[in-house]
Amino acid sequence: MNLPETLSMNPALVALAGFAGVTLLLLLTVANLRMLNFFTGKKAINAFSPTGEDLPGFGQRVTRAHLNCVENLPVFAALVAAAGLSGQLSIMESTVMYVLYARIGQALAHMISTAPMVVWVRASFFFVQVLLMAWYAIQLVF
Repeated sequence: MNLPETLSMNPALVALAGFAGVTLLLLLTVANLRMLNFFTGKKAINAFSPTGEDLPGFGQRVTRAHLNCVENLPVFAALVAAAGLSGQLSIMESTVMYVLYARIGQALAHMISTAPMVVWVRASFFFVQVLLMAWYAIQLVF
């Protein structure tokens, strides 16, 4: 299927695909950690907590990073879809990759540490995403 020229390689679609890719990468990381715990006999296959609190350190942090992506991906996807369907993708083009970059930065910070300075960095990356998505929503509505 050939996309119309206005949609092919649009930064908003690239950022959306990247956001989904980050979410999938984190999901695969969590799945591998859980399988490792299962195959080493540390956990029964049906004994995992959906929040990741039963996994040590990095396992908890990567689970939270994944869940945070899952929580925010639908909002971002809805905004990209609304912009695309209304012919307004141009409102995102100059800044939308920053949503993806901030998402990657937030996920990495989430996995690195829970030290206060890293949490501030993570929160800053999150704030960038929220501000940009709020700005897109305002522009789409008004």
